[in-house]
Amino acid sequence: MPPSLPPQPPASPDFRIVRAWPADEVVALYESAGWWREGPAGRAAIPAMIAGSFCFAVAVERERAVAMGRVISDGVSDGYIQDVVVLPEHRGRGVGREMIALLTRTCVERGLVWIGLVAEPGTTAFYERLGFRELSGYVPMRYPTKEQP
Repeated sequence: MPPSLPPQPPASPDFRIVRAWPADEVVALYESAGWWREGPAGRAAIPAMIAGSFCFAVAVERERAVAMGRVISDGVSDGYIQDVVVLPEHRGRGVGREMIALLTRTCVERGLVWIGLVAEPGTTAFYERLGFRELSGYVPMRYPTKEQP
């Protein structure tokens, strides 16, 4: 009997910058992070959200998004990375790291000079390993709305 071959490592996803993506896949990513609450506008807003982003990227395996991230920017100076999420079963494989690298590289290549993000609790070390630094003395703030009190 021939020796068994070692298991194949999972294929690396294909990272793409896109102007549109199926809303159901985007919702599934948001839901996996606990960030989605169906509201009156719901899924209908997703195409405009993607199109209005400075950069919207997906990591794709078997033609399904397993991760996403986006940048909101004026296109001239500042960029804010947000909505970076990797499906739980794909975490720990470098997908998030590659997503952040793609988003930051795109910002730098397009001339942005200030690139920031708001890190979720417990993720600071991850972002620091990628070159981000805490903004000491600053506090992220949000204005409440009817949909997000």
